[in-house]
Amino acid sequence: MKRLSVLLVVMCLVMVLAPSGQPSDGAEAQDQLVVYMQMGGTAGDPSTLARTNGARAAAEHYNIDLREQYSGWDPQVMITQFREAIAANPDGIVIMGHPGEDAMRPLVEEAIAAGIVVTSNNNPLPTLQAEYQTLGFGYAGADLYAGGYLTGQSMVAAGLEPGDQALVYDIWHQEGRSVSAQGVYDALVDAGLEVEQLDVSNEVDTDASLAVPVLTAYLEANPDLRAIGTQHGNITSNLMRVLQEAGKDPGDIIVGGIDLSPATIEGIEEGYISTSFDQVLFLQGYYPLQQIWLTENYLIPGLNINTGVGTVTPDNINEIAPLIEAGYR
Repeated sequence: MKRLSVLLVVMCLVMVLAPSGQPSDGAEAQDQLVVYMQMGGTAGDPSTLARTNGARAAAEHYNIDLREQYSGWDPQVMITQFREAIAANPDGIVIMGHPGEDAMRPLVEEAIAAGIVVTSNNNPLPTLQAEYQTLGFGYAGADLYAGGYLTGQSMVAAGLEPGDQALVYDIWHQEGRSVSAQGVYDALVDAGLEVEQLDVSNEVDTDASLAVPVLTAYLEANPDLRAIGTQHGNITSNLMRVLQEAGKDPGDIIVGGIDLSPATIEGIEEGYISTSFDQVLFLQGYYPLQQIWLTENYLIPGLNINTGVGTVTPDNINEIAPLIEAGYR
């Protein structure tokens, strides 16, 4: 009830402060803002599309000149893109925290010293956010660990028992990318399962179809495996294919993933995917641009918005599927 009240207050504030389209007294006629935004993967891919659509909707609503940046989830590319954005001297920059706070700190400080509003989405930078929140540095995204833990709990509820063997396949070699996966792992361990971690290579991270032979081989080598968990959206979208190629029927392996690509929807509908964490990517695109507009025009401090509080399962997929297919969820 408390969360609902806070949300209503925020929405009312946004409605009051949002541009009406007909400025009054001249003072309301602000110049168009230029904002660079890191989107994550590649344009149109399942783990990026809804975020892009959310950002484009906000850009239209707030009359923002949006400059989209796609990194293929490569932290070094994100750093390079951040430098390029600073050099362009825009009004605002939306970043992702995958490179980590040490790598991003000097660039955040450089941008803010130049008068650029910086905020974040998808992967937080909590220390930097706390330091620069008064200047508009917010976060729109999931609580990564809590979201992963929720996914693991939902997997257990789908039919797992203590002693079952499980695999969590994710990017363990990057600390910033493994927070959510750690939540899945801990939830399964806490439920009494025997859980193994398998690292996602940089090659698979870039091209998730390469996960199919990796997981197919793992299933062949581990015939008693009962569950697979991941917090990689593009790998999630390949899991039904993995199980089919391994000769598994729906329900043989309890699968927990993340995001809501068309392939993931089909996997849930067909019973191959038991649960997928819904971090509402559309809002991760929309809210950061709104944040920059509010900070530029009304000096609103950075808001911390948790967009990931639920899962999609066979029980609720029919209601959400049309919105996913339209690129909004």
